[in-house]
Amino acid sequence: MERQGSFSLKSTGFLVFSLTIFSSIFFFTFFSIWLINSHPSIHQQTHLRFNRSFLNLSHFDFTTNFSSRSDADSFLKDTHVGNASSFPEFSIFEEIEEQDDEIETTEPEDSDDVVISNSTEVPESAPGLSSEEIVDVQSREEENRANLSEKIELVSSGGNEEKKIKTASLHSNDGRIEEKKMRQCDITKGSWVYDASYPLYNSCSFVDEGFNCAGNGRLDGDYMKWRWQPQDCEIPRFNATRMLDLIRGKRLVFVGDSINRNQWESMLCMLMGAIRDPKRVYETHGRRITKEKGNYCFKFVDYRCTVEYYVSHFLVHESKARIGHKRKQTLRIDAMDHGSSRWRGADILIFNTAHWWSHSKTKAGINYYQEGNQVHPQLDVSTAFRRALLTWASWVDKLINPRKTHVFFRNSAPSHFSGGQWNSGGHCREATWPLNDTSSMSYPEKNKIVEDIIAQMKTPVTLLNVTGLSAYRIDGHPSIYGKKPVDLRSSSIQDCSHWCLPGVPDTWNELLYFHLQSKQGNRFHIR
Repeated sequence: MERQGSFSLKSTGFLVFSLTIFSSIFFFTFFSIWLINSHPSIHQQTHLRFNRSFLNLSHFDFTTNFSSRSDADSFLKDTHVGNASSFPEFSIFEEIEEQDDEIETTEPEDSDDVVISNSTEVPESAPGLSSEEIVDVQSREEENRANLSEKIELVSSGGNEEKKIKTASLHSNDGRIEEKKMRQCDITKGSWVYDASYPLYNSCSFVDEGFNCAGNGRLDGDYMKWRWQPQDCEIPRFNATRMLDLIRGKRLVFVGDSINRNQWESMLCMLMGAIRDPKRVYETHGRRITKEKGNYCFKFVDYRCTVEYYVSHFLVHESKARIGHKRKQTLRIDAMDHGSSRWRGADILIFNTAHWWSHSKTKAGINYYQEGNQVHPQLDVSTAFRRALLTWASWVDKLINPRKTHVFFRNSAPSHFSGGQWNSGGHCREATWPLNDTSSMSYPEKNKIVEDIIAQMKTPVTLLNVTGLSAYRIDGHPSIYGKKPVDLRSSSIQDCSHWCLPGVPDTWNELLYFHLQSKQGNRFHIR
């Protein structure tokens, strides 16, 4: 009986103990559910918990608030996590810097601008992110990075006062921010800086006698060592390998007068710096560069590209017409140069015309300019130049595919004759240093005509504006060193129009390289 009573007592105690435990669990569960429903912020904060064993962060800085997980996600895409002890160089997000502790509310003007609006409080810091959350946030960040603009403006209101903050610039993958800034940088404004690392090449077999000043006996070499420095940005140093990659499988074509041939020869020499075997570059017709022949096509075998030059003094057709009893030379300002069919299909086209428009015949305009069957008894050179350029522009708009071909027009390069013109005793031999000031030089009217016509064209044309920067370089002309033997007599004809190579045309090609790089979306430094 005593054993049976003891067993009954123990069973009753165990039952009471079990009921007590069950009641406690039930009460705790009910209380937890009530607490979570009464304080939703606790539930939200659980989404932001970090795994310290995975990533130990000393702090997690927020610049605004959010009210739900979706808001948190959109915010985290544009936030920076720093000071990871386990991964010292691990950065999840782009950094946003606060300025003046304000958030500015604006409506984005284009698709690049992003506005994020949030309104609820959030803890100032949180311990860490789990690995799954980090991967998830990173993937969302990559999907939206291309939509980030140069500036992101965040909006938040707390209490009765509106807080404003303007964030620092962010970098997008496609370089649109940098390109936008480069469009604002005028690379034609700057100065010439003496740079001992120049020239970009030394001897070059492609330089013809007229531009080979050092080969013709010019001893002062400082004219080769000047680099153009824009005042608001840095332009890249010419990289021959990169340039050849840009024109791989393409046609790079120069069309114009002998000044464009000057630039074309410069480009050939600059590109040869990346060629190990010179035999892998050849003229397709076996021609040697001289002043007598006007059409050349050099093939770079390893890059499957060609660098070509076609002479066209005026871009329009040089013709003949019967005037009275004689046939005389005329300029058909309403018809393109008959060699223009060779230019079509090029991937990069660099045009110029200016040099020959200053000759006595074109300046006088007497029985020289022709339209249709009519030869004008007299026509002003500026009017004729405009009509000729309109003919060229019409040809480009009609026959050039802008999706394939990038068109450039290089404006006039100044001459530096003193004491007369090229055929009347003009000279520049004394100049061995760039000019300090060019304010006395007026901007050529022909340049203004070119700019007006380009602005009216349907086909995009990039203007290579070399007039201002070249105006300083009185020291860069061949002068008496344009041929052998050098004639030291003061009465000898000097060349103060063309340019020594290496020399100023190398800079024109660096600007061309800059524009081609910019089109590819590369980034350059803003000063």
